[in-house]
Amino acid sequence: MKKLFAAALLLCTTVSYAQHQAQLDSSSLVNLFGAGTLHGHLRSFFSSNFNKSTDVEYAQAIGGGIQFISKPIHHIKVGVSGIFINDLFSSDLTKANALSGAINRYEIGLYDITDPSKKTNLNRLEELYIQYQKNKTTITLGKQLLNTPFINLQDGRMRPSVVQGLWIQHKNKENKWYAGWLNRFSPRSTVAWYKTGESIGLYPVGLNIDGSKAGYKNALESSGVALVGAEIGSIKNYKIKIWNQYVQNMFNSVFFQIDKTPNAKQPYYYGLQIITQTAVNKGGNNDPAKTYFNPGQSSLVLGARVGKKINSWDYALNYTRITKQGRYLMPREWGRDPMYTFLMGERNEGLGDVSAYVVKAKYTAPKLPLTINMGAGYFNLPSVTNFALNKYSFPSYMQYNLDIRYAFKGFWKGWEAQMIYFYKDATGNTYNYPKYYINKVDMGHFNFIVNFHF
Repeated sequence: MKKLFAAALLLCTTVSYAQHQAQLDSSSLVNLFGAGTLHGHLRSFFSSNFNKSTDVEYAQAIGGGIQFISKPIHHIKVGVSGIFINDLFSSDLTKANALSGAINRYEIGLYDITDPSKKTNLNRLEELYIQYQKNKTTITLGKQLLNTPFINLQDGRMRPSVVQGLWIQHKNKENKWYAGWLNRFSPRSTVAWYKTGESIGLYPVGLNIDGSKAGYKNALESSGVALVGAEIGSIKNYKIKIWNQYVQNMFNSVFFQIDKTPNAKQPYYYGLQIITQTAVNKGGNNDPAKTYFNPGQSSLVLGARVGKKINSWDYALNYTRITKQGRYLMPREWGRDPMYTFLMGERNEGLGDVSAYVVKAKYTAPKLPLTINMGAGYFNLPSVTNFALNKYSFPSYMQYNLDIRYAFKGFWKGWEAQMIYFYKDATGNTYNYPKYYINKVDMGHFNFIVNFHF
């Protein structure tokens, strides 16, 4: 942390000096930095998790980051940011659960999951890029933040996931086109940077289709990920998203979504989703025990939703069906599920033969900077012993979510507070075996988060 503070101080001093020099000579190269922008972010995150028949686990982390973006010269600018994370207090996150033998799942994510014993002086260089922007086209090369259906920030811990590569986007008034090549990843809850294959398996790996422990950690070969996408809004009252993600030597995913957008005269809306996946070569490794995407499987995901906006309220009924033909697979290190039925706190990645039903409601206060998100869902999954379609041996469950956010105004502008609570109740058979319910179901989770942006 001392090194990061020193770097931040040096950066601030440099920018201050550059601003002074830029006032004297606005045509000099130093104006590139002197007229740039400096942003800061402080974050406090309290997390607590409780399972039946076990002790409560908890953690209080604090951290922050600094970002600098230069003034464009000849349509080119540079950006750099870094972060630090420290533990204030927490339970012993290195201690395995006495019943299941597994270590903590949620609180450990506030720090570095690759080394649970290290919770202080965690630093990461997040952004370091050069960007060309002219008219409606932007080209970014380097370390950057990215949001796509499969690779996204998944910002539910102290810091989001970050990627490295080349990213191109072109936008006009109603349509957007994207293309890129990514070859390095620094997933959420880590501080190092990893090659494509190395980044998969930092989170729990689950089971092979025969029930043996998956062996793909540090065993996958891939040079990178190619993405192309389009977001089309030129069709009246409809938005269409089409994406293709090709993970070299591993698998290919296609995403299609169409949504009807509501308006004052037509408050109802609806949407449809389709995801298809197929293996590439042997799925990452020629050894079936070490591959990520078994070449004998493919996946098909279907989704639908219907909703209505009524004054300050937004209600939606959501449905997802993952068919029996195989597991839906996507590295959890790269992002969260894009399904309509996604609820914060759990995913349906690694599953096949799933039927999910979720009701969501959002309230936006008309006179206060307050939003309340609520959700309740039933997730009907294969048996915990059906390893071919249940990678993490997860039982069927009900989940209930509450998310309250308040953004302060006036003198306190820049401060934000958020409270999250969710509970997962087992509906499938856990055989009263702890590894099937500890940190999975019959558990509650609480977060209280405070952010300050300046």
